[in-house]
Amino acid sequence: MANRSRQPCQPRINNSSSSYLSHSDSTHSKIPKPSNRIYSTKTSSSSSKTGEFSRRIENSYYDDGDQDPPNLIGTCPFMCPLEERQRRERLRDLAVFERLHGNPAKTSPALAVKKFCRTISSKDMKASDVRPVPVLEDTLNYLLDLLHSSGHPFDVVHDFIFDRTRSIRQDLSMQNIVSDQVIHMYERMVKFHIISYHHLHRSSQTPNTASMSHLNLEQLMKALTTLFSLYEVNRASHSASQNEAEYFSLYLLLHLSPDNQVEPLSLWFRRIPSSVMESKAMSFARRILRLFLNSLSSACRYYRLGNYKRFISTTEEEASYLQYCIVEPYISEVRKLALSCISYGGYKLQPYPVEHLSKILLMKESDVEALSIDCDLETSDVGTGKGLVSSKQAVINKTSKEYKYYELDSSRIERFVFTANISENTYIKLNAMQQLLENVKL
Repeated sequence: MANRSRQPCQPRINNSSSSYLSHSDSTHSKIPKPSNRIYSTKTSSSSSKTGEFSRRIENSYYDDGDQDPPNLIGTCPFMCPLEERQRRERLRDLAVFERLHGNPAKTSPALAVKKFCRTISSKDMKASDVRPVPVLEDTLNYLLDLLHSSGHPFDVVHDFIFDRTRSIRQDLSMQNIVSDQVIHMYERMVKFHIISYHHLHRSSQTPNTASMSHLNLEQLMKALTTLFSLYEVNRASHSASQNEAEYFSLYLLLHLSPDNQVEPLSLWFRRIPSSVMESKAMSFARRILRLFLNSLSSACRYYRLGNYKRFISTTEEEASYLQYCIVEPYISEVRKLALSCISYGGYKLQPYPVEHLSKILLMKESDVEALSIDCDLETSDVGTGKGLVSSKQAVINKTSKEYKYYELDSSRIERFVFTANISENTYIKLNAMQQLLENVKL
């Protein structure tokens, strides 16, 4: 408890690109530790879920250590310190991605990545055990390229990257450096957790994937919390970060789930910089997530009013890829509500054309029929096509039944998915080639 009460060392602004081995304290200016006013919350005693969620995100800048980080600059030139690598070889504690030629007792500097250590002690920490920012960035590049590995199941890939990115965040917090480079690294780690959030929601909800999803959300909130602190420090020192508005909007969209409610978002909005609030990204998120300002819970305005067409079309037209990853599970809920409302309010002798439904819900006609069957609704022949039969049954209740997700029939979303399924290096090369072709045309 004593360690927790001590003030951590001050963050250093690092704008230097010089060698990490030659850094010294004199090369960094020190600034006060940022407050948690943007994202910290008060726990409501009336809700255990609220309290749990509040505890998950109520973390300081140093979110991956139980004690004050030592004031040091890492000097380890490898993705994994030599001592740890040798110890893990002896213990045969190597992940499948770290094994040299598949040997569980042999690895190499190009394969081994430092593991996250929960019980780390500042007394035993040496600079040679901590990786400097350039090495951490190279490590992150290596890990995120593995995300697109097709040789292993997603849960295996996710587990490895999940643990090793926690270790990266731990090394960053120990060195207490604030820079554009560090902010960009945190943004990429948040992106990893959101893509995992998307994949895990699409997976069949076994106990294992449910646990992975819970832990992933927990670390997503921690990474966002630290990122918001970095934004605040960066804003105080010079200017706002380029992607700041989008990442604030992601936090807002996570409140689509009632389990993620912490405080009235109307209060949270007051603490957000006006430049962020007026951005396109936040405008989209606020339209998708309309709040009842006097309530502790939030609700999607379009969903609550049954305006399913506007909810889906707004998402398809304006969402960024990361925003779409968060909103996608709720598209399924809105579609089910739409089918239920139309079925309940329709005329039994005149089925609602599936062709029209497919345009409203942005689905293929065959997918509309399949979703109708999933929802225990009937379709029948109508002229040259199919129609949704009015059943006059009550609106579909939320149950534990799993529903398959049907893709949005959208070329824009398809491009998102294609881009997400290629490595960052390939994406950069494709962009460079496209720009080169455009320059040639000019």
